[in-house]
Amino acid sequence: MPVLLPIAVLIFVAVAVGSWLQFSERQAIDTVHTVGSGAADRVDVAATVQRVDAAARELILRVRVTPRGAYGEEGGTAPAADLTLQTSAATIGDLAFKAHERLPIKDVKVAITGGSISDYPFDTFETEIGFWAFLDGKEVPVRMLFANNDTLFSVSATPEPAGLGAAVGVWVARSGSLLVFAVFMMVLMWALAAAVLLGAWYLTSRREGLVWPALGWMAATLFALSAFRNTAPGSPPIGCVLDWFAFLWAETVIALCLIAVVITGVRSALRPDGTHPTR
Repeated sequence: MPVLLPIAVLIFVAVAVGSWLQFSERQAIDTVHTVGSGAADRVDVAATVQRVDAAARELILRVRVTPRGAYGEEGGTAPAADLTLQTSAATIGDLAFKAHERLPIKDVKVAITGGSISDYPFDTFETEIGFWAFLDGKEVPVRMLFANNDTLFSVSATPEPAGLGAAVGVWVARSGSLLVFAVFMMVLMWALAAAVLLGAWYLTSRREGLVWPALGWMAATLFALSAFRNTAPGSPPIGCVLDWFAFLWAETVIALCLIAVVITGVRSALRPDGTHPTR
């Protein structure tokens, strides 16, 4: 009981903290930022981030357009006249829709700036997303509903002045769960390197010779660490913060320990009595 009770408390605390973090992240993903006009006659633009590509420095934005009031037909599924959506400078391409035709959902690319993927998992980016609607050549009010569906990134939006249009300044960072996992990976890499270092110190100081199970464990750790690093979510490039803070150094420590144990083991095997061989 003296042992099981603290373990049970630790498990309960871990599950409680994990549940709170998961709930907070879920709430952030479900949040919809609404900016723009609230007029009865307007154009609603539901813009949802589907995927952030940090390597290409762009995000994929899914856009669904719904004209309201006098600007729409058939319950907002078609515009009453030719509809054009002009986008912000960071968005690649404007959108055009024919009058009286069903409005399709479209995906557009938005360039992101202000960060570098080499800072993974602490990299952050920013951009601006805005829409201005023109119905039959006349500008009409816009309301934008902005949300995020990419679970690997957290996205926050700040409304910006846009006249009759709707615009937000967007700040993109790695999600909390990804950040926690990446930090855990770095801590575990150093822990494995420290374990191998202690094992190597024991073998070399005691001159145990070539202990094949220990050598197999060290070699397996060396290669398993590379595979473990490649499981990092988001496919970080070689040379990112994850590598320079933990992975490369852990690999170096393990490799040097393995070499030191082999050299010491071979020398001990050749001179089991501790004397120098004579010719």
